[in-house]
Amino acid sequence: MEPFAVILALLMLLLGAVSGAGAVYVVLRRRSAAVEADFDGVSARLSEVSAQFAAADAERRLLSAQNRELGMSRDQDGSVLRALAPVAEKLTAVQQQVSLLERDRLEQYGQLAQQLQEARLTDEQLMRSTHALESALRSNSARGQWGEVQLRRVVEAAGMMRHVDFHEQQHGTSGAEAAVRPDLVVQLPGDKQLVVDAKVPLSAYLEAQELGQSAGDKPGLSQAAQQNLLAAHAKALKSHVDALSTKKYWDISGNSPELVICFVPAESILAAALSADPALLDHALSRNVVLASPGTLLAVLKSVAFTWRQDVLTDSARELFELARQLYERMGTLGDNVGKLGSSLKSSVDRYNAMVGTLEARVLPTARKLNALDTSGLVTPPAVQATPRSLAAPELQGESRQHDELHATELAATEPEANELRSTVQEEDAA
Repeated sequence: MEPFAVILALLMLLLGAVSGAGAVYVVLRRRSAAVEADFDGVSARLSEVSAQFAAADAERRLLSAQNRELGMSRDQDGSVLRALAPVAEKLTAVQQQVSLLERDRLEQYGQLAQQLQEARLTDEQLMRSTHALESALRSNSARGQWGEVQLRRVVEAAGMMRHVDFHEQQHGTSGAEAAVRPDLVVQLPGDKQLVVDAKVPLSAYLEAQELGQSAGDKPGLSQAAQQNLLAAHAKALKSHVDALSTKKYWDISGNSPELVICFVPAESILAAALSADPALLDHALSRNVVLASPGTLLAVLKSVAFTWRQDVLTDSARELFELARQLYERMGTLGDNVGKLGSSLKSSVDRYNAMVGTLEARVLPTARKLNALDTSGLVTPPAVQATPRSLAAPELQGESRQHDELHATELAATEPEANELRSTVQEEDAA
């Protein structure tokens, strides 16, 4: 039994060994699979780590390059900033200037708004005044007064107030004299006159202006009506020209040129009439009537004022010449009197010297004999040696020259006697 038991035991041991080997193999197989799996995971992980390392290295190199670029960019930015520092200062100054300009703009905007408000109020006031003036000008008397006021202003601007005569309209009178009485007479040099009339029809013109301002939904009809009114205005002015021509103002004084100036108180009034009737100006000139706006009349009066100044200068020059002629003649008379005075002075000196010679030769010797004891008390007057200067200018030599020549002849005749007396006196004084 024992061998069988031993065999059985051996078999059991062998089966156990085989089973253990199988179990070990299974375990080892499993472990090998696990190790292989782990190796694969490690390999994969190693590959992943290698990839990450490569990516990290590439990123490092990129970061290094970017760092170098950033350094260079920082240096360049510093250079640019240093170069842009003056620009920054200028920009700051510009910003300050812009701020000041903005402040000024706001102030000016406020002032402009205030001025616009004032302008609006002024326009409203001007519009009211225009309507009031338009209403007033519808009266014939008001139109006449306005025309005379405008005429007076033009005359004052030309400086011709001293050389014009205003004849204001007289209301409530009648007659031919009042009918041809001009509004203004301009005095010309040489007692000439120039007549100015300031009465102009304005009704149609004012209606045309009012229609133009109040044009509504039918501007075409309003424009046509306005043209008709302007044509009526030109026709009325033409009729007024014909009426002035028939009055013949130049026959009032007889010293006026055969024309009369029809003063139109506004440039626009005359321009509207000429626009409606271009032949109006030629028609007026053919009737000896000159249509004159304020500018035209001012030019005419300025020319007349210049003529007056030239005439005054001519009169002044004529008067100055007459005064110079009188002064020249009177200076000749004065020179003649001065020459006579000089001759008289010379004659007096010569007579004085002759008297001194007589005193010394005739009187003093006898006086010394009477008073031989005291000769020091007698004083001998000296002779006058200077003679007055003769006039040399020919304008001052007239009758005085003849007087001087006659006096010189007399002195030449008495000179020997005077010399003899002086010699006698000198001999007695020496004795």
